[in-house]
Amino acid sequence: MGTKEAEAELQLQGQADIWKYMFSFADTMAVKCAVELRIPDIINMHVEPITLSQIVAGIPDAHSPDISYLARIMRLLVRRKIFAAHQTSEGGETKYGLTHSSRWLLHDSKMTLAPMLIMEDHPCLMAPWHCFGQCVKEGGIAFEKAHGRMIWDYASVNPEFNKLFNDGMACTSKIVMNTFVSEYKDGLGSVASLVDVGGGTGTAIAEIVKSNPHIKGINFDLPHVVSTAPIYDGVTHVGAIPKETGKVIIVDVVLQPEGNAIFDDTGIAFDLLMIAHVSGGKERTELEWKKVLEEGGFPRYNIIKIPALPSIIEAFPK
Repeated sequence: MGTKEAEAELQLQGQADIWKYMFSFADTMAVKCAVELRIPDIINMHVEPITLSQIVAGIPDAHSPDISYLARIMRLLVRRKIFAAHQTSEGGETKYGLTHSSRWLLHDSKMTLAPMLIMEDHPCLMAPWHCFGQCVKEGGIAFEKAHGRMIWDYASVNPEFNKLFNDGMACTSKIVMNTFVSEYKDGLGSVASLVDVGGGTGTAIAEIVKSNPHIKGINFDLPHVVSTAPIYDGVTHVGAIPKETGKVIIVDVVLQPEGNAIFDDTGIAFDLLMIAHVSGGKERTELEWKKVLEEGGFPRYNIIKIPALPSIIEAFPK
């Protein structure tokens, strides 16, 4: 291939990439539609792949469904490997089954990302993304620019959104904590007491103590938060961090800007999520973590990769 032909091919690929990114929101909205209609759950109830007619029959309150719309949405989702399409016979109806991806979208599964997907794709949380240009030009917080108040204030006066937000955070916490407890057995085995900083009502620390009853669990959060926390065996709720502290265990994203591991792209996106939704939040590379830890009095650290979006960071004081 000559130089001119190669350049023309690169130009064409560049155009194709821009078209793809321009309409990448279509993937997001199609998956959101499937979750809102509970299509993964409907297929799962039948145990085996089912037709579009069977899917429509299981959608609640679908009084006048348009099956042609569903067919087109499912075609995209099959292409993205969210669902699998099975041709029963030549000219027969296509049947749709679950894949490893759509099994993470089952509402009734113990480990599900459905609430997080519904939360992140809610109009309230999508609106701040449209304020990125404004934030670059003048600073400030994207969520506040979109809604006139911080996300925590917004949630406090919008019970429906507050529940949506809490459900989304709870489902991801459950997934991460399940992996953490499984992958950090040796680390937890030598821990006598563990403080969960900003632990809310204590769900996470309670799960750790449940699996490791030798640990004295301490849940730290704002006084008005811990005052309403339920009682858990082995867990004490406090409104101040104990003075005597040992190593710090952080479960968070460690960015790999040039990485190609399965969660590296998501980590970079999560960093932009911090711009969209919170004040001062960011995801960090290892070098950035090193700087933060050293400034906080923890010059030694160890990063443990686990099969999850975040990593475990052990930080040790001087």
